[in-house]
Amino acid sequence: MPETVREIPGPSGPLEVLIEHPAGDPRAAVVFAHPLPTHGGTMHTKAVFQGAKALARIGCAVLRFNFRGVGRSAGAWDEGRGECDDFRAAVDFMAAQYPNVELWAAGFSFGAYVALTAGAHDDRICTLIGIAPPVNRYDFTIVKRSTKPKFIIHGEADELIPLKQVREFYAQLADPKELVEIDRANHLFDGQVGEVADALEDLLADFSCRTQ
Repeated sequence: MPETVREIPGPSGPLEVLIEHPAGDPRAAVVFAHPLPTHGGTMHTKAVFQGAKALARIGCAVLRFNFRGVGRSAGAWDEGRGECDDFRAAVDFMAAQYPNVELWAAGFSFGAYVALTAGAHDDRICTLIGIAPPVNRYDFTIVKRSTKPKFIIHGEADELIPLKQVREFYAQLADPKELVEIDRANHLFDGQVGEVADALEDLLADFSCRTQ
């Protein structure tokens, strides 16, 4: 599957993006956000890389991007506020590129917070995908109220966001929803990112917002 590296307009200047193209016409367009920039997160983080590849394999066009101040993206860390604006700019781009397909929001760790909350706010986005969402560190109230389909993937042995707290968060989510727990996996899914990719394919291979 071919990929394209380019820059798109962002609220603080250009954003560096990488777009994965599916083998045929896309059935969904996905914006995929990366982990915390202040802790080394980029669009090349393994779980983001493998997750984007998995979504492309099941027919999605996937845009992953570097938040402001990361890689070649302009700007500086903004405590999450500006990063949500960056995500919305990426959604604007994908909505224009793929006007007739479903829009999904996906993210890993801090990127899951951005994707789930921005996606819950944005009427154009119909599906929310969170990998290792930091439910013990940020406000997910709007996500709990959202009636959009929500898919959560989390590591059983996550040392930063305990699985118990994610299960409690999941119990508070409105339907429809689904939770996959990866046995023995830590926060970064070290040695197990392939299982994250497999989970995404299993959850979403036959999924469409229109069937909900």
